[in-house]
Amino acid sequence: HVQLVESGGGSVQAGGSLRLSCLSSGYTYTMAWFRQAPGKEREGVASIDSERRTTYADSVKGRFTISKDNAEKILNLQMNSLKHEDTAMYYCAAVDRRYTRYPPLIKDKYTYWGRGTQVTVS
Repeated sequence: HVQLVESGGGSVQAGGSLRLSCLSSGYTYTMAWFRQAPGKEREGVASIDSERRTTYADSVKGRFTISKDNAEKILNLQMNSLKHEDTAMYYCAAVDRRYTRYPPLIKDKYTYWGRGTQVTVS
């Protein structure tokens, strides 16, 4: 069983930056960030696998960057040019599986989940 712990959330003004991190207790091939705003469905933000293939939601392309450290225990999300609509609880997710085409942004594809970290953009 893999445990995921997110950190780095907080409050920032529009146009600012935040860096989220997720510490994993074990190795998993594919990891991702999801977010959920009040009253909305949880949506995929960005994903990455051990081959460093990445997938981004259209809403964050060019602003967010996902990365994994070499030991593949820390997942990061650098968020720049933040907008009010980026306000949400951000969740780290992981699954020990390689997807043929690209790492997915579908929540049902992921097995392990963190408890989330809040990002508020004013």
